[in-house]
Amino acid sequence: MPDSRPVIAVVHDRGSASLLDIVDGLEPLGTPVLALCPSEHTAEVRPLAEELALVVPLDTDDLDASARLLAAHAPDAVLTFSESRLAVTAQLAARLGLPYHSPATVELLRDKYAQRRRLRERGVDSVRSYRLRRPADWPAALAAVGLPAVLKPASGEGSRSTHPVEDPGRGAALAAELLSGAGREDSLVLEEYLHGRDCGPWGDYVSVESAVSGGRISHWAVTGKFPLAPPFRETGHLRPAPLPESDREATLRLVTRALKALGITTGITHTEVKLTPAGPRLIEVNGRLGGWQTQLAHLAGDVDPVTLAGRVALGRDVSGVRTADDRVVFTRFVTAPVEGGTYVSSHGLRAALALPGVRSVVSRYSPGERIPPGVHSGELAWVEGEAADHESVLRVVEEALRELSFTVEAPHGTRHVMSEPTPAPVSGPASGHGSSTARARSVTLSPSPGP
Repeated sequence: MPDSRPVIAVVHDRGSASLLDIVDGLEPLGTPVLALCPSEHTAEVRPLAEELALVVPLDTDDLDASARLLAAHAPDAVLTFSESRLAVTAQLAARLGLPYHSPATVELLRDKYAQRRRLRERGVDSVRSYRLRRPADWPAALAAVGLPAVLKPASGEGSRSTHPVEDPGRGAALAAELLSGAGREDSLVLEEYLHGRDCGPWGDYVSVESAVSGGRISHWAVTGKFPLAPPFRETGHLRPAPLPESDREATLRLVTRALKALGITTGITHTEVKLTPAGPRLIEVNGRLGGWQTQLAHLAGDVDPVTLAGRVALGRDVSGVRTADDRVVFTRFVTAPVEGGTYVSSHGLRAALALPGVRSVVSRYSPGERIPPGVHSGELAWVEGEAADHESVLRVVEEALRELSFTVEAPHGTRHVMSEPTPAPVSGPASGHGSSTARARSVTLSPSPGP
């Protein structure tokens, strides 16, 4: 007897949900089909993908042929959890006649300058910004935006190549470096630096997780943040956000206006919002599930965001979906060194795991594994847990981070023991994207012997 369940095509590459989370989350709704884009990541995970579900390899240089391959499986829905594959998914959805972000909307979601311009034109939020396509554009960008500012790729994720700029000379040098062949950026955006308000021990920004089905917008969670590490590196997330109700309502109103201005009618979104003395301001709108939402969902045991995304893709009503928020769940990172290096060992895992409120401690690397350099958000490890309230979260995190440390060998051969205490707020744009930043400690050991 043929399977009458809906077929859900997932355009897959590295993103905000793992293959296991995707298949587990979508199987209650229908039959997942994993459409793998060509990349190093999908080559690595393909054996697992073939164990979990039907796999369709895509040719992203021939989307007509790829659409025909998918059409043979009669999909009822298509979606992606990969930022870099939003455009491919939109093109395939259009060819298959399935609801998803339109190609025009994806252009606004992926291009940060185009997004800022649309939000400004629609009167949603006006942040000064300027696009740079070549180093010679720096003087015009500086004149249009002023300093302090933020320089970042026009299209990107994970705080990749994102820098605060306070000095004109430094900004010019950064623009030249990032737009060169070594920098690999096609275009940059210089935008006004948004000064955050004092949020005490918390980050001065939040993210709003939304589901849009048939043009109806539902905000299903507001995620709080731990303070950023310099320059703009995330150090963790928690739910619910530690926001007064009036701030929460103002934030949700702003995000609703932004999603409407960008023409979003179907899909999952993740919107970052800065908390400033003058009220909430938009950092950016992303057209996919936010990072770490599946981990927070596992901890909370309420809304499965992958299942929610599948329901949206199938055109179902999700207006009543909300997180329970009856306790606080969190993930707190130990950030990787910006200069990269080689992971050597971890210390204190057993002691941290024994603490009340700690559910797990995860180390990203194995001994001897290379840690890539860069200012993007990256973790050596993270602590997951829960507490009755926000004050208790701070206590659990402080105790866990006090126990944990990690030995890393720097590229020049020096070994460091790294730990990350609960940060105190630090003001100023040079310290990060807001008034609160986290700083990792390191203790230098003797250089390791040569080969």
